[in-house]
Amino acid sequence: MKGPLNSVEPHGDWAPGLQKARLYDLILMDIILGELAPMQVLEEKALAARYAGGVGGVRDALGRLALEGLVMRRPRVGTIVAPLDIAEIEHAFEVRRMLEGRTAALAARNARPSDLVAIAGAFDGAEAAIAAGDFRAMLAMDHAFHRAVAFATHNPTLARFVIALQNVATRFWIWQMEKQTPEDQLKDVMLHRAMARAIADRDPIAAEATCALLIGEPPSAQHG
Repeated sequence: MKGPLNSVEPHGDWAPGLQKARLYDLILMDIILGELAPMQVLEEKALAARYAGGVGGVRDALGRLALEGLVMRRPRVGTIVAPLDIAEIEHAFEVRRMLEGRTAALAARNARPSDLVAIAGAFDGAEAAIAAGDFRAMLAMDHAFHRAVAFATHNPTLARFVIALQNVATRFWIWQMEKQTPEDQLKDVMLHRAMARAIADRDPIAAEATCALLIGEPPSAQHG
């Protein structure tokens, strides 16, 4: 489960601003939010119209999502949204626990000033989004934060794996967030900001410990 080789390079084939990168982000968001439902057939022309893009860009975006396990190719059916497989999400949580704490620690050691700005600013406006019940905005902030932390390691191989795992696990996070009170959501934001401060303080031990709190419990521990 990983993205293309150059998916985390700022000037590579998936650089921000390219059409296929924009389409990838839009389709990914709608899969995580459930607006593209599990097992839904994804027709390239319909997606191109929906997201105001080209069919070629949609095809590239779906290819990347297939590599990351978020869509599936089915003979005589086409591309479908991967089912919301709790067992797979459980496995993703286990691997996140092993990788993401170390990722935060490495970011605390390797982050450049521009990385710290991106990490610290990722949740700007979170209070307003929580008050408005804007899950899409909250998802975009969470996505930006964890990407920024992964990029701050300056280890593209690690970043690819961590971001792909995040995308799978976030399908559960959204379901969980919809059940939280605004106060619980704000606590989650504060944990993200505490992790950002630990990284800015060049404190890998605190960054790793805060990340463990942030990841929390897997779906099996929260059942019911």
